[in-house]
Order: sequence, then C-alpha cells, then structure tokens
Amino acid sequence: MRKRGYFGICLAAAAVFAGGYGLLNTQADSGSSPVILAGDTSADRGGPGETKAAEAEENNSLDLQEEPSSQEKPAVYMTKDISPEGLSKVYEALGRKPQGKVAVKLSTGEAGNSHYLSPDLIKDLVQSVDGTIVECNTAYGGSRASTAMHRQVAADHGFTAIADVDIMDENGSMSIPVTKGVHLKEDLVGANLEKYDSMLVLSHFKGHAMGGFGGAVKNISIGVGSSEGKNLIHTAGASRTSFMGGDQDDFLESMAEAAGAVIDYMGQENMIYISVMNHLSVDCDCDGNPAAPDMHDIGILASLDPIALDQACVDLVYAALDGRSLIERMESRNGIHTLDYAEEIGVGSQSYELISVD
Repeated sequence: MRKRGYFGICLAAAAVFAGGYGLLNTQADSGSSPVILAGDTSADRGGPGETKAAEAEENNSLDLQEEPSSQEKPAVYMTKDISPEGLSKVYEALGRKPQGKVAVKLSTGEAGNSHYLSPDLIKDLVQSVDGTIVECNTAYGGSRASTAMHRQVAADHGFTAIADVDIMDENGSMSIPVTKGVHLKEDLVGANLEKYDSMLVLSHFKGHAMGGFGGAVKNISIGVGSSEGKNLIHTAGASRTSFMGGDQDDFLESMAEAAGAVIDYMGQENMIYISVMNHLSVDCDCDGNPAAPDMHDIGILASLDPIALDQACVDLVYAALDGRSLIERMESRNGIHTLDYAEEIGVGSQSYELISVD
C-alpha cells in the first residue's frame, strides 16, 4: 500500500478540521443534511492495497470531482459529540430499529485496559433496544480466555450493570457457511448466536497489533468468532487450535470473509453498525497494557454498511493532523487490505457519503 503524500494529508486535514469538518452542503435547497466528505467511487479503483490515500498522493490533492448521486453510496452519519446524546443522534439517523432479541456486540476490554467503550456512554442506547451484550472468549489467553474470567472482567468494567451479558461460546461453537471468498469454508461462531434476531454492532475504532486497526469488520468477524473460530480466521482456515503462523494478507481476507458470513447468517436487514472514534490508541481493547492515545478524539459514526463505516473511520484518521502513529500502525500491517478485499467479494462498499447530524 502506498502512503498518502504530505500535501494530501494537509488538504484533507484542512477540509475536515479547520472547516468544521469541511461541510459541503450539496443539497441545501432540499434541506438535506450536509455532506462532509464523499468516499471514492472511481470505477478503476486499484486492487488490494490501492486505497483512497494512494489516489490522493497521485493527484497531490483530494479528488473533489463530482460524484454519483448519494443514493448510489451508503450513508455514514457522524457527530463530533461523543456523548449518550450524540450516540442517539447517529443511531436515529440510520432509520433502522433492531427487531426481536437484540445482540449488542462490543468488546468488554482486557483487564488493565481502560480504552474500551464506556458503559456510561452506551447505557441509554443499549437499554432502549432491550439489548443483550454479547462477546466470545479469546484465543490468545489473557483475562477473557474462559467464560468465568470473561464474565468477571465484564462486571469489573461495568457492563453487567447496564445489561445482561452473554459469552456466546460458553456452550461451544456453531458453524455457519462462508459463501464469499476463498479461504474459509465455514465460520465458527459462538453457539449462542442462534438465540438472536438482530445485532447492534458497537465498535471502538482504534489500532490493532495484528489487523492494523479494529472497527466494525473485526468486531463481527474475530469478535463473533468462538475461541476456535478466532484461530480459524487468523490461520485462514488452517487451524482451530492455534492462531499463530498464518499469512498476514490471508488473515486480513479471512476477517472479511467471516464478517460476510455473519451478515449473511443474521440478514443484512438485521444489522446496525456504530463506531466510536475516541481513545485512539495504536493498540486494541484486547491489550491489557495499551499505548496511550497520542491523537485527539474525532466523533461517533454510524452506517448500515460496515465496510463504508470502517473506510470512513480510516479516512478521518488520515485527515487528522495528529494521526501519524495510527496511520503507521495500519500501514505496517496492510490493514486497509481487509476493506479492499471485503468490497471485492461483495461484503460492502468502500464508497460512502459522510453526513453530519450536528
């Protein structure tokens, strides 16, 4: 993956931050919400690794040419207000309510970590949908490798005080089919996933030591995978007992395949995705001793397309004046390849329109 040029970063930062997130009210006459930035919709997008950042470098500026109509691209709603009220705003903007028994997928965070989503932030939304917080045990050891320990961490971090918590692989794994991609023939998820009718995916966007970044795709792939399912994804289908030794790009592609499997199983119409861009460490919530964040908080984003949502988060990091550390983490792991491949196999779209709800 080629790196965004310095001039391109400065233009993006100027458009996004100096100008109040660079609001482009392209539909002012109709009274629509202002569009902030439009994701790339170029028909000749490069293959895996060819990101919008690379295109900006080639053009030495942001491509602000006229894009196809907003109806052709997923909407990503955004607020700078990281509060329960801000979270409610982006959720309401989506216009979709989860039905039936609702799983709220988030990370409860490793013991020693404090960057995970605050229960105080999400409490009102989780309770408004009568959601059950769902998680699966880890494959790497740590304080959440067994159900009993995992429940204790969830309690210590305040999650059991706001909702029921279900460790979905407490009773083992369930195999669901993978119909998109070439690496995985099945996705092993927590067996309790079958109890739920819809899923509200609450992700803390941040860096990740292996994936480069963690957002919606990681949350519904690795996060919904049982402990043995996590191993299967990490090794691109080679092992259920170890997550070590797999090829990096195959792992990234397997995350995209597993995410597609979960969406297919639940039904795309039963999925909602919200990502909070705060405490932007280069390390994930699964790290018990994460690096301190060295960039400012950005906001809360929501979409009905997880690929568009993750891409918008990535683009905002690139546009930030202080995003260098997280950019280096993403690029050093080729993390954007996950989104390139996910779009290629039809899991979602990297094109989007970012719309302010402020």
